Amino acid sequence: MTADEAPADAGTAWRRIADELAGAIGKGDYAAGDTLPAATALAERYGVHRHTVRQAFRHLAEQGLVTVSRGRGTQVSARRVPYPLGRRVSMRANLGRIGIVGSSTVLSGEQIIGEPETCEVLGLDQGAALWRLEGLSLADGTPMGTGTHWLSVARFPAFDAAYRGADGSITAALKACGITDYVRLSTRLTARLASEREAELLRIELGAPVMVSVAVDALPDLTPIHLVSSVFAGERMEMVVEPFNEEAR
Repeated sequence: MTADEAPADAGTAWRRIADELAGAIGKGDYAAGDTLPAATALAERYGVHRHTVRQAFRHLAEQGLVTVSRGRGTQVSARRVPYPLGRRVSMRANLGRIGIVGSSTVLSGEQIIGEPETCEVLGLDQGAALWRLEGLSLADGTPMGTGTHWLSVARFPAFDAAYRGADGSITAALKACGITDYVRLSTRLTARLASEREAELLRIELGAPVMVSVAVDALPDLTPIHLVSSVFAGERMEMVVEPFNEEAR
């Protein structure tokens, strides 16, 4: 059969190919990050048109099993990690509860003059000195998200050192500064496409979908202390809203 010919049962052939590939992924024949055989190779193996194979790839992508990208082929997706959003939010603790090792890398840290909107969110005077810290969060070594954090320099004069000493853990850094408990005031979620820097940090395609979270943390008396803007790889994370989750970190 030539490359431009398709069998009469092409409508069911793509489903059979998709099911067999999904089964192979489920058995571990293809691990997360592995590249599936090219459409032309699979078309020859199954005796179908390459477009039939591409339809199978699209179906697998819709199921979240693979990522199809130009130049890199069709790669097996990592399992989406559920991330609860409740009264208390800590990435390492959340990941630990499902048997995944969470870690962080400090990217940068500096003092800045706070923008009016940022100062207002944190309940500070305009132009207050803020820490601006950047970090990368990982799950079992795979980049999941990158975050930018803002905190008051006056309230936390040594927070940059605490943050670096805690290997990028905000919870541990706050504890080092005497804050043993804090709560999530709000989380706003949006979506967009990854920038060049985000794609590089998260090891995803330029323009891949990312989830953006802007959140405010506060003391138990609801005094805001921490603003964080995070960007998560959409193919690796799913946000689970748990408004009444009172589990301690």
